[in-house]
Amino acid sequence: MTDVAVHLQHLRQVFQVMWDNQLYGNLKKCIFCAPEIPVLGSYVSKNGVRADPEKIKAICAWPTPQDQKQLRQWLGLATYLHNYSKNFASTVRPLSQLLKADATWSWRPEHQAAFDAVKTCLSIAPVLMLPDHSKPFHVVCDASDFAIGCALMQFDDEGRERVVSYQSRQLKPAERNYPVHDKDLLAMRYALIKFRVYLLGEQTFAVYTDHTSLRTATKSPHLSQRMARWLSLFSEYNFVVHYKPGKSNILADALSRRPDYDPRTQWGRNAVGDDEDDEECAVCLAEGVAVVEIAATSPLRDAIAAAYEHDEACSEMIKY
Repeated sequence: MTDVAVHLQHLRQVFQVMWDNQLYGNLKKCIFCAPEIPVLGSYVSKNGVRADPEKIKAICAWPTPQDQKQLRQWLGLATYLHNYSKNFASTVRPLSQLLKADATWSWRPEHQAAFDAVKTCLSIAPVLMLPDHSKPFHVVCDASDFAIGCALMQFDDEGRERVVSYQSRQLKPAERNYPVHDKDLLAMRYALIKFRVYLLGEQTFAVYTDHTSLRTATKSPHLSQRMARWLSLFSEYNFVVHYKPGKSNILADALSRRPDYDPRTQWGRNAVGDDEDDEECAVCLAEGVAVVEIAATSPLRDAIAAAYEHDEACSEMIKY
């Protein structure tokens, strides 16, 4: 079958499900048989996901904000595309400080530098690979004295290594006192948590690190309480640790060694000591952004749970 024939078959299946459940779509918002479609501020194609060029153009053409309201408007638009920038969270930090309730508006050189840096990083935003669950994933991770970084990777049909997602964060004061071995294990833990939706239940996948001792870390007879807790998390996944020298582990190495995470630099000192728990937050969102929690109703939750038994992938996980 051709791609168009498969596409039409999928459309018939979707329309049948909508018909059976009395669901309706707006024809004006539908796009059929297109090589690329806009989805939630991004463009999705067979090659991956890229940022909407019109939104990037609007961000880059935005004049220097003159007050908190203008900054909040611009930052809200820029934050929408944060997934395309490795350094977004730390780059916008000087700007987000201006949006605090007790902050006095004073646009200084470091704010202008951050403003320009966000424009630059979004203007060269990469095309992220769409996750392909028919292909194995692999993870690269690394730790430095002040940060940890990781990336979820896959090889495309042409054998090129592509990024599916990348994450990094700076270490908390207590974590900076960990031994090197524990810092690298922390980076591995961080990667597994961040990429859990892709890796949990996956067949054996590889984790690459530049610390050789991590290959036997799970077999050590002497474990601290912290290590025991982490190994409990690791046991949920089916992975093999491989050694990859730092000079070959370029991506994760760079994410963990960003100068803005280094407490010895001015930006790093500004970021250290924040009482907010940002361990599970990859992005510094500006204050005022509304967050809505959507909880499934009980009938819907029960229907989803029942459907697991008939889903090909989930049924295997249940049996396991």
